[in-house]
Amino acid sequence: QVQLVESGGGLVQAGGSPRLSCAASGRPLGRYRMGWFRQAPGKDREFAAAINISGETTYYADSVKGRFTISRDNAKNTVYLQMNSLKPEDTAVYYCAAQSSGYYSSSSNAYDYWGQGTQVTVSS
Repeated sequence: QVQLVESGGGLVQAGGSPRLSCAASGRPLGRYRMGWFRQAPGKDREFAAAINISGETTYYADSVKGRFTISRDNAKNTVYLQMNSLKPEDTAVYYCAAQSSGYYSSSSNAYDYWGQGTQVTVSS
């Protein structure tokens, strides 16, 4: 089983450009399709971005498309989420997730493994 650990979150100001990282251990990250989700207090967990195993294909929610970029470095067992032009409404716990089989989905139910999440708080 793969273990996932997110990092890079914290308190940032509006307009900032932090980069989140998701480090995998236990099994090579290159065996999984990867995704990023986020959850704000009182709201459902929502899809943000996904990337296929090779990194050739990416998917984005409309709310982040054009501002966020997902990428991966299989040699480093790491997936990234570059976040640009942050807004207060981007405040959430951000989760890294791995999918071992099947087609990509915007539903969290399609993903098999999850990190503990990292808090991103955007101040005005």
